[in-house]
Amino acid sequence: MTTLYVSHPASFDHEVPEGHPERPARMRAIERALEDERFAALVRVPAPRAEPSVATLAHSAAYVEALVAAVPEEGMVAIDSDTILSPGSMEAALRAIGGAVHAVDAVMRGECSNAFVAMRPPGHHAERTQAMGFCLFNHAAIAARHARAAHGAGRVALVDWDVHHGNGSQDIFWDDADILYCSTHQMPLFPGSGAASERGEKDTIVNVPLRANDDGEVFREAFTVGILPRLEAFRPDLIVVSAGFDAHRLDPLANLRLEAEDFAWATRRIMDVAERSAGGRVVSVLEGGYSLEGLAKSAAAHVNALMGR
Repeated sequence: MTTLYVSHPASFDHEVPEGHPERPARMRAIERALEDERFAALVRVPAPRAEPSVATLAHSAAYVEALVAAVPEEGMVAIDSDTILSPGSMEAALRAIGGAVHAVDAVMRGECSNAFVAMRPPGHHAERTQAMGFCLFNHAAIAARHARAAHGAGRVALVDWDVHHGNGSQDIFWDDADILYCSTHQMPLFPGSGAASERGEKDTIVNVPLRANDDGEVFREAFTVGILPRLEAFRPDLIVVSAGFDAHRLDPLANLRLEAEDFAWATRRIMDVAERSAGGRVVSVLEGGYSLEGLAKSAAAHVNALMGR
């Protein structure tokens, strides 16, 4: 089983104010974790730079143009209290898009079994016309739409286990019959969306909210009962994962109590479904995770599972 690891140093150039949780140190934590000899077989490639027009797979052209124009030549610009633009932000964001698209291309062409794209800033809070929650462009949503547009994937599933609900992905796919969006997340918590009653116009939105202090046992039961049957029934041609690791018990921004092995377990269950319907094709895109220790352990466990271990 060949696993592709896609990243780029441009991720470090998206600057944020001192004390901001979505910081460059997140990338260092992942890189150091994946230096272990267990990961020697990873196929490591740099994320290519996408053209801004690629973002229109999930965002309006007007939004993309406005965001590109808003990038400062120096200093920082706050889109909102959490979401920042710095001179290096657009390069990082376009490499994140390019990395996700490249991973889809490689997996759909059979060049690798699956892929993990480790880039920042994250993306799943970015709605069709709005940046928020640290996110500029929705890389996972763009990857899903690219699989359909460029590779003829009939159905794509997006599974999001970030502790915060992916309101952006839900917004983008609300009326899309060919993309299934499934999310587990803590509720109530930012951004406030993600109730089980939010099902989309085509019944392709699946929200399985968890409560503060829920642990891995509760998460696994929710995943088994609420997510996996919908994935099986949908029979996707590709599964994209919004891989946030902030449901880890050490994370400072939420209150779930998952361990690294819980993410590995979920990865294996997704891979099982992918084997039965999608030729094993899985593309994972990094989202949140703000405890450096929790992030490093969880990302390593996730990648280890993708490698078939």
